[in-house]
Amino acid sequence: METPQRQIRAVYTADTITVYQAYSPAIAEPAVRAGRFVAPFKRDRMTWIKPSFLWMMYRCGWAAKPGQERVLAVEITRAGFEWALARACPSHYEVGGGETRAEWSRRVKRSPVRVQWDPERSIQLAVLPYRSLQLGLGGEAVPRYVDEWTVSITDVTELARRVRATRDPALLPPERPYPAPARNSATAPSLMPDSLPVSR
Repeated sequence: METPQRQIRAVYTADTITVYQAYSPAIAEPAVRAGRFVAPFKRDRMTWIKPSFLWMMYRCGWAAKPGQERVLAVEITRAGFEWALARACPSHYEVGGGETRAEWSRRVKRSPVRVQWDPERSIQLAVLPYRSLQLGLGGEAVPRYVDEWTVSITDVTELARRVRATRDPALLPPERPYPAPARNSATAPSLMPDSLPVSR
């Protein structure tokens, strides 16, 4: 079956979903010990979460980029993830997205979550013909992420290194299509995979 161009793919259970972030050891090590993000993690900055392991590998250069030497698998509640989806606004204005540039500009200023769809990557980190979701959490979303949604934090840097060395797909986390949350007319326009705009 052909993969839709925009589809959330993730490791998830009935209650949680795993997202990835990469940080310096100074931030990652205290977070792993505490099981949540603690200082020097900064709550006043936008933090980007990615359900795709391979897109995270592309972004952090297999944990080799400065400041991204530790890859963390952050298990969060699905309720929190879906709260973020329901309040997300595209990072960039998209023509044909159902709103004017002025409407988008007003929405992006008040939204605590940004959404982007970036080219998914193969195990060789080559561009694939479909997109991978990432969410930028800011404002009220950050304390919710840190204090309410986070269930566990695991350092998966060694896994990243093994995958890079072997390119063995059997080592990859078992991501599968994530079920689209129900639409909620009380929040911002729904950002389902079939309606989320593609970032440039």
